[in-house]
Amino acid sequence: MFSKKKNKAAAKPVPSKAQPPSPAKPSPPTIISKDLRIVGDLRSDGEIQVDGAIEGDVWCKILLIGESAHVKGEITADSIIVHGSVNGQIKSRSVKLARKAHVVGDILHDDLAIETGAFLEGHCKRIQEDSTPLQTTATQAEPKPTQATATQAEPKPTQTTATQAEPKPAQATATQAEPKPAVPQKVEA
Repeated sequence: MFSKKKNKAAAKPVPSKAQPPSPAKPSPPTIISKDLRIVGDLRSDGEIQVDGAIEGDVWCKILLIGESAHVKGEITADSIIVHGSVNGQIKSRSVKLARKAHVVGDILHDDLAIETGAFLEGHCKRIQEDSTPLQTTATQAEPKPTQATATQAEPKPTQTTATQAEPKPAQATATQAEPKPAVPQKVEA
């Protein structure tokens, strides 16, 4: 009547199929330490914190580039905070360049914040935020060569007429400044 086997069997909870699964906990960030150098591309659905060096492209949701970090390659993320060095294009909805950031490359962004002291050599282009994924939005934001060619090929009539009617000042100056060779003259005695 009082056996241990029956009590253990009765104490075990039976999993119910009606219980909803627990929500997924966000995973901790992937950390690339100061003494680590990666050559190759990185892809993550979560957060990456870089304190070391990466030579390759990076795709992730959130990217934090530390002061000692060096990234050489294209970066695509929803949010990027740069404290270190980046050499390559950045595509992100939100970009923050901290005061010690050093970026050489273009930035395609929706929100951009640059602190005093940050270094940026490249172009910044705002991309339109909509419901499409970041890769599609960034691709749409880049001008197509046919569009650029069509815009450049259609000069305004007034500009064409003015250019043809007036000589360029640089050409006129170059012609006037051109020295004539000295020709010795005969002197008759």
